[in-house]
Parts: sequence; C-alpha cells; structure tokens
Amino acid sequence: MKIEENYSLEKHNTFHLPVKARWFMEYETEEELEKILRDEYFQECDSMHIGEGSNLLFLNDYSGIILHSAIKEMTVVEETAGAVLLRIGAGERWDDVVAYAVSNGLGGIENLSDIPGETGAAAVQNIGAYGVEIKDVIVSVEGYNQLSFEKKVFPVSACGYAYRYSIFKDPYQEPHIITHVTIRLSRPAVFKLEYGNLRQELEAYAEVSLQNIRQAVKKVRWQKLPDPAELGNAGSFFMNPVIPAATFEQLKQQYPDMPFYPHAEGRVKVPAGWLIEQCGFKGKSHGGVGVYEKQALVLVNLGGATGHEIALVAESIRTAVQERFGIEMMPEVKYVG
Repeated sequence: MKIEENYSLEKHNTFHLPVKARWFMEYETEEELEKILRDEYFQECDSMHIGEGSNLLFLNDYSGIILHSAIKEMTVVEETAGAVLLRIGAGERWDDVVAYAVSNGLGGIENLSDIPGETGAAAVQNIGAYGVEIKDVIVSVEGYNQLSFEKKVFPVSACGYAYRYSIFKDPYQEPHIITHVTIRLSRPAVFKLEYGNLRQELEAYAEVSLQNIRQAVKKVRWQKLPDPAELGNAGSFFMNPVIPAATFEQLKQQYPDMPFYPHAEGRVKVPAGWLIEQCGFKGKSHGGVGVYEKQALVLVNLGGATGHEIALVAESIRTAVQERFGIEMMPEVKYVG
C-alpha cells in the first residue's frame, strides 16, 4: 500500500494541472482497500477514487484523500467454443486489455482501442467508440460499498448502463469502488464497422481482422485527438447530445448538412464537435486554453492553464450552442473542486 501526503496529481490528470491532494492512497489488493475503507480517519475525510484522471478537471487542490487502484489482473475464468470470460483488475490500463484480447484472437472490444484510462473507470463511465460500448461485453462488475464495506457483484443488468452512464456515477446511489470487471469476448469475432468512417479507413488494409481494425481505430483517433502526453486534454470534453427526432427534423430544415446518428426510443444523437465548430470555436485559443484544431470536441491545455480557465471556456461553448441551436450540451468530463 502506498500512502503519501501533499501528493502531486499532475501525473494523475491528463490536463496536467499542477494540483495536489492532501493524501494519496494506492492499494494493490481488495484486502488493502477494505482496510482503508474501515479506517476511522478515512471515514472522517472527504475522499475520491480516480483512475488515470483522463476524465477529470481539477478546479483546485483536493483537500481530502485520493484513492487509486493498483489491482492488476487479467484471468480467463471461463472458456467455451464461442466465448471467453476475462476477469480484469480495475487498475489495468484499458488499452492493455484491448491489446491482450486482439493478440489472442478475441473479439468485442477492438473498436475501443486507444481509449485512455483504466478498466474500473471504463466500467463506471461506460466508454464507447465506433458503435461499441463497454456495456456490450460486460458480464459483471465487482465492487466494495463505501458505507457498509461489503463486497457486491453487480450483473450487467444491475449496472443501469446508458450513454456514458452507470449507477456507479449516480450521486443518489450508495457509493461503490470497483475492483474487478468481467467481460465476455467472442471467438470467432463478429465485427462492427458501420460507425463513422471506420469501414472506409479499413479499405487501406488487405483484410478485415482484429489487428487491422485496432490499427485503423488507432489511426483515426491519432488523426483527430492530441496525445495527452504532449498536449494536456481529457479527450471528448462534452457528450454528444441526444435530442427528440422531431426537434432534429426542425433543425435539419435550417441546417441541412447537420450530421446525426439514430438513437434509441425515437431520438437522435448529434455530434457535439459539429455543433461547436458551427459556433466558430474550432482552432481558437483563449489564454492558455485551446479548442483543438482537428476536433472541436477537445479542449486542450496549451500551457499554464488552470482548471477554472478551462471550465470558463467550456461554459462559453455551452452557452453559444444553446443560443444557436437550442441544444443543451453536458460535459463528459467530471469537475472536481
């Protein structure tokens, strides 16, 4: 177990904001986590559990305890002719899991290649890309109740998954810390290639395979998204808004080129990046904060930006989109502070 005071979180948030935590605790086993949760001092303090911080915007130093999982494990727990069940520690980097699956001929998550973050956070956020969400492969999620200290196994049906949502994000639910995620992978793989320009990108490859899909997805992401190691960012800052079909049809009359994707229950998903670009933000900078020149959905730290400055730019974008299109955009990034 690692415990440090006045700990720099600069390497634990992909905006690279120079904030600190009063305490930082990292555990390697479920037993260590349970010991932390039962500690009286811990119970008296504010606390927050983080992964790689790829979805966080710190507005200030954190005055409580930051928890981080170092549970690393990838174990095949069941194997049949058509599927493999893989149990993964919450501290495993998600892209390492994808690389493992692809290298072993296991399909289902290749479209989720190169998404930053750790597996536990991926299950909390219900990450998604190119027509696939992690909920599509999750069998169960294991976690500890922070109030009762009891371990619980959630079947996927109990996780309340929706677009970028799970019950683990719900402030009205009892808080849980995820320790393991079990996913079902397929063999042979069933490919999903219809979302975005993935199929078009694959035309450059000799065949459609797990390895080539992974490479194509990574290439498309590299073309659109900056490397957080080089330019601080949290990927997509906003969720793509989902609006009623009737509202979309009205907007379509005024904006015939508005892109869209069909959604459940007669609703339509509109790309947030397109909305932001139409409002003139793409490629513009505001002090140390920039709107990425290749993808307007991404806010970047050009150097020396604060969390408050990034939040102000985000709010100006939300206001502009609301005024022009009547669409409310919600941050995908979690504000802390």
